[in-house]
Amino acid sequence: MAHLRSRHRLALAVPVVLSLTASLGFLPGVATATPLTTPAVTTADGPNLSYVVNTTTDHRTIASVKKAIAAAGGSVVIAYEQIGVIVVHSANPDFGTQIRTVRGVQSAGATRTSPLKAAGTTDEGAAQVLSAAEAAKVTKSADAGQEPLEADQWDLRAIGADKAAAINPGSKKVTVAVIDVGVDDTHPDIAPNFSASQSANCVGGKPDTTYGSWRPADADHYHGTHVAGEIAAARNGVGVAGVAPGVKVSGITVAEPDSTQLFFPESVVCAFVFAADHGVEITNNSYYVDPWLYNCLDDPDQKAIVDAVNRAQLYAQRKGTLNVAAAGNSNDDLDSDALTDASSPDDSTATTRTVDPHKCFDIPTQLPGVVTVASTGFKGAKSYFSSYGDGVIDVAAPGGDRYQIPDTPSQNGRILSTMPNNQYAYLQGTSMATPHVAGVAALLKSKYPWATPAQLQLLLKVQADNPGCPAEPYDGNGDGVVDATCVGGKRVNGFYGAGIVNALRAVK
Repeated sequence: MAHLRSRHRLALAVPVVLSLTASLGFLPGVATATPLTTPAVTTADGPNLSYVVNTTTDHRTIASVKKAIAAAGGSVVIAYEQIGVIVVHSANPDFGTQIRTVRGVQSAGATRTSPLKAAGTTDEGAAQVLSAAEAAKVTKSADAGQEPLEADQWDLRAIGADKAAAINPGSKKVTVAVIDVGVDDTHPDIAPNFSASQSANCVGGKPDTTYGSWRPADADHYHGTHVAGEIAAARNGVGVAGVAPGVKVSGITVAEPDSTQLFFPESVVCAFVFAADHGVEITNNSYYVDPWLYNCLDDPDQKAIVDAVNRAQLYAQRKGTLNVAAAGNSNDDLDSDALTDASSPDDSTATTRTVDPHKCFDIPTQLPGVVTVASTGFKGAKSYFSSYGDGVIDVAAPGGDRYQIPDTPSQNGRILSTMPNNQYAYLQGTSMATPHVAGVAALLKSKYPWATPAQLQLLLKVQADNPGCPAEPYDGNGDGVVDATCVGGKRVNGFYGAGIVNALRAVK
């Protein structure tokens, strides 16, 4: 299954952002001395792979590069000329090497390591579907004015979202796009707030806006529907409530429709550009871009992936879109000197490698301007699975933790939300923390419609509650072993960034 979850920084992450930006000297508009000319026509027959070819944004250069792509045995799927990213398919095993020598090409590389099939998320563990009997038990505990299942939503109360809804549930002029495995817009808790005109299927890199194209391939593709409900499930007397029950939510599908549910770079590039061009104010990114958990800039393919996705998300920011992403569920210290990556590439045969997270980037969460989100449990402590890192995490939010047991009817420490086919289920992960932040950001955007993405991120941080580093050594699962070390102070630290977001302050 793909990798669903979230993370990033703003002013607190300046050192890493600056190093990344400096490394990406090939950003749009930056001239490079790329040599040589169009390669000889190639007809080599190898595995059919997908590539991103990154160039400048002037029409003449793009036209020249397109000719070179054809000569090198590639076919253009789509060209995002506004950011200089061209999605290409090619069966030429030397396509990447050849196209990188073409004048005007700033970076290029394969986006996967296995052949294209005929037509990763960050939740931790399997979904626990709420049975009819369990739902009836929870409903009996609902107070007046609550949604039927709200008694089990400890996460809303933890950030004051229940009280915030009574003051300002959010504006219909604000849309949060869920870039994910698909959203079931027929769910009764999602349908009232769903924006079909801002939804699409971006699998393969080219947007399909056919009605219903954004829906999940099957019931196993449930992650996006769960996330959408956490953000904007309506307060309509049905099921659960979202953090911002008055805003709109859309779905942009980027996951492969098969059982892998992988999120390839060309699909994510399409999603950011589509969201930006369709007036989306906030994107929720509870995943990392496959096939690499960390993309190292000393590898030409991985460098091209970082370049392409970064161009797309920066384009969205320039158009006024705030991008929120999950920090991950590996309990990794993202500010450490070295991490072990044993899962990449995840579309073929993974190998174990050691990476420096200051030079090898988890995207989109480590890209400049993206809000990086860590997860907390019922007690307000870091979730046992949540990645962390001083100067990396921007904010934290409830994402669930099965070891932090709440005083709710079901005593389930995970997050309850919507599922396909009108169901509800508990999930945990930084995937679940991220939509809480996206929801609070939507409330802020509703109150301050003029606010830029950078201003929204600053407001998220200023209004957050920081519990500070724990006084005792951190043992998330209670097995007597120290699982992580928190670095920093009361105002900013590696576990919570600037703190846990606060929905009530957002509307006040």
